[in-house]
Amino acid sequence: MSGAGGKTRGKTANKVGGKAGSAGAKGGGSPSDGPSGGGPIGSGPVGSGKGSIKGQGGVRGMNVRLKTARGRTASSQRWLERQLNDPYVVAAKRDGWRSRAAFKLIEIDDKHHFLKPGGRIIDLGAAPGGWSQVAANRTHAVEGQGQVVAIDYLAFDQIPGTAILELDFMDPSAPGRLKALLRDGRADVVLSDMAAPTTGHTNTDHLRIMGLAETALAFALEVLTPGGAFLCKVFQGGTERDLLDSLKKSFASVRHVKPPASRADSAELYVLATGFRRVNG
Repeated sequence: MSGAGGKTRGKTANKVGGKAGSAGAKGGGSPSDGPSGGGPIGSGPVGSGKGSIKGQGGVRGMNVRLKTARGRTASSQRWLERQLNDPYVVAAKRDGWRSRAAFKLIEIDDKHHFLKPGGRIIDLGAAPGGWSQVAANRTHAVEGQGQVVAIDYLAFDQIPGTAILELDFMDPSAPGRLKALLRDGRADVVLSDMAAPTTGHTNTDHLRIMGLAETALAFALEVLTPGGAFLCKVFQGGTERDLLDSLKKSFASVRHVKPPASRADSAELYVLATGFRRVNG
């Protein structure tokens, strides 16, 4: 995300004012985690919210090869063939998840159990909404028990049980506006799948993703309740020492995780911190 201002899109029925910027959406603008074509919430995992791809009816890659590029570049051709052969893309489209990224959160939470009924969740870099769908499902936000507040500079369709703030998270007004939407101004979990668009320069890309991670952590330390959790995208090479030290000081458990839905050839990695404890000074 970059830029400022913000148009806010509301909570299934409500709308809150503003206008958007841009600083890294879910998947970092990468097409690999973009909209699945699944559209609005449907049935299947959106109803059950359980399991990895192994639990999705045995979906398998189809080994589709395109006969002609029809004016596409070679890289676009390779990406399209990969999408057509990706079982997570197929399952997301079939089951109504907004993106294949939904399975990453499902797999991480199936193992570590931090999304709980009644929980208040912040989703940073939420577009196109796959993680918010999972969070709303697992916290029972649709039934009014839990609460999900999502932010992204990119507009995306409303999700039942979710308040959507269309605004750059790096905008100075973003933290206050997010807290204003939360019950009691506090969250039980902060999720961040933000990633700045890649430049192709490894060191630059690493610095940009770590800058977003540090900003997300600073916000999490302000808003989390005791015992809360923080899940954030980083790149392989791991979390910078200063960030890791801050996490270990403020959370009982800190670990790197790479769910099966994260492509093996991707440098993507997540840091999961649980058992938040407020530290003075």
